Amino acid sequence: MTTVPGPPAPSAGGPVPAAAPAAAVPGVPSQPTAPAGERLGPDWPALVAEVLADPSRLTLVAQPIVDVAGAVVAGYELLSRFAGPRHLTPDLWFAAADRLGVGAELEAVVVARALEMRADLPDNCFLTVNVSPHLLVEPALRDLLLAAGDLSPLVLELTEHTAVTDLTPVVELRDVLHARGALVALDDAGSGYSGLQQLTSMRPHVVKLDRALVADVHLDEAKLALAEMLGELAGRLDAWLLAEGVETWDEMDAFVRLGVPLAQGYLLGRPTPGFASLDPAVAARLRASAARQSLVESVASLVEAVRCEDPTAGLPLVLAVGEAGLRLDDHAHPAELLLPDGDGHRVAPVSLRTRATDDVVELALRLVARPAGCRFDPVVVVDDVGRAVGLVRAERVVGRLAAMAGASAGR
Repeated sequence: MTTVPGPPAPSAGGPVPAAAPAAAVPGVPSQPTAPAGERLGPDWPALVAEVLADPSRLTLVAQPIVDVAGAVVAGYELLSRFAGPRHLTPDLWFAAADRLGVGAELEAVVVARALEMRADLPDNCFLTVNVSPHLLVEPALRDLLLAAGDLSPLVLELTEHTAVTDLTPVVELRDVLHARGALVALDDAGSGYSGLQQLTSMRPHVVKLDRALVADVHLDEAKLALAEMLGELAGRLDAWLLAEGVETWDEMDAFVRLGVPLAQGYLLGRPTPGFASLDPAVAARLRASAARQSLVESVASLVEAVRCEDPTAGLPLVLAVGEAGLRLDDHAHPAELLLPDGDGHRVAPVSLRTRATDDVVELALRLVARPAGCRFDPVVVVDDVGRAVGLVRAERVVGRLAAMAGASAGR
């Protein structure tokens, strides 16, 4: 697999040496000269002109985006790295280019590289690249995408750093690009009114949670509630919710419990040249977290079918030795248990009812709270109107609790 080269390493004596001054790029103004004794900030016109003249001074690294339920990489986000002073972060480069009037040209360099990198992308993965909504409709970026033919599996991640007063042209172009295979992701959802407005107007295919909502989410019920609300909204828009910036297992476990389908962050994988696979230890830990959640979610997997004696039939129920049964009332509701007793059966009252969607731990607590004489009798599972669905044997509840404890311990 072809890898993307990283930025030049610093020399032993200091920072990366600057390239020779690039020829002036049309449309990029020059930096004013500093008065004697004063020092200006970065010479952005020269720095941006160097990259536009020599795109190899910009490299891309890929950070994995993980399918939480499957514990596999579902896609990658491409992140820009610039040769030059390390304290000049990528957001500063793009903001400077935008101020200089060549923001679309710089973003087009990134998108062109992303289109080329699709050839090395692993199967069944998507590739996201950041674009600014207000620049997407500029000729340098728009024409590049329209000329690329099939755009799948590219995802254009809209990052709003400049307010867009009229989204209509962006929405119209989005529809054209989607018809050619591109998807749209919306960054920093939940960060404010403008983000929610974009969410309803753009109708993205991926909704990325704002990092402020991800940090320490397990400690903040308000963050959990907002993440759950955005997940429900994303589902109604037929979009995937992506938790970005996940750095601890406590945060990851919280999103597993919420059912968030996609996650990204240093916990799951750092940006690297090329397309790295998910670390096996991380995948195993994620599968264990998902397994614990599936065990906790409901008692549905514990339900066993049961034969019922219908009083309207006028015939007694014939049960095999060791088989439990139910006797129904005139409304098809469980009235009595028919429990194995030696070679026959005894009649016992129904001491506990539950629904298939109830929590296993909650059911266990209710089960042991019963009187000693019936504590280990089967639990009757009923539907929303009280009709019998099946039985759950007490020993299966205990077995499930043991399995949950084992999964929690990583066994």
